[in-house]
This record gives sequence, structure tokens and C-alpha cells, in this order.
Amino acid sequence: QVQLVESGGGLVQAGGSLRLSCAASGRIFSSTVMGWYRQAPGKQREKVALITRGDSTDYADSVKGRFTISRDNAKNTVYLQMNSLKPEDTAVYYCYASLGGSWGQGTQVTVSS
Repeated sequence: QVQLVESGGGLVQAGGSLRLSCAASGRIFSSTVMGWYRQAPGKQREKVALITRGDSTDYADSVKGRFTISRDNAKNTVYLQMNSLKPEDTAVYYCYASLGGSWGQGTQVTVSS
């Protein structure tokens, strides 16, 4: 069971970059999987990127080659580096921890054209 707090969202022009952070109250190593999901208005929540304890990663096809998920176990923080952003990336981004099925409150990412 962990509490998650996202930060780093904001407004960026298409082609720009943002780095999201997810700070966990507990050890992120305790979760088999940590990750990022997003939800746009009127859309279902979708997986963006996942990372395992062994640092294996899994990305949605729409973000492969543009986004990178990483973790810093010492800081209990998961990151999402978002490059070459597109307007369709606009959404609220949520951090996820598999231990307890925990979710953060989300951070808004808006990409303008």
C-alpha cells in the first residue's frame, strides 16, 4: 500500500517535452509494477508505460520511441520523460503502483498545436 503524488504536468507546445514525477510514500520496490496511465476527457483510461522491479518496461504503441519510464528506488520516485509531445497526448496522467492497486491524484498535461 503506497500513496502516490504526481507532479510535472503543464502546458507545452507540440514537439516539446515534459518530465513527470511520481513520489511514493513507501518503497516502490515493494510493487511488482509501477506505471503511468492517462485519461483524456470523454476517453477511457489507458496504459502509457509500465516498469517492473527488474526494470523491464512496457509502453503503449502510441508513445513508443517518445516516452521513457524510469525509477529511482532510493528516492521512491518514478518518472516519465515525455518527448516529441503531440496534441493527442493531452490528458490527466496518473501514477500507478501494483501493491494495493494504488493511484495518484493525477497531473494535467496539455499539448497545444
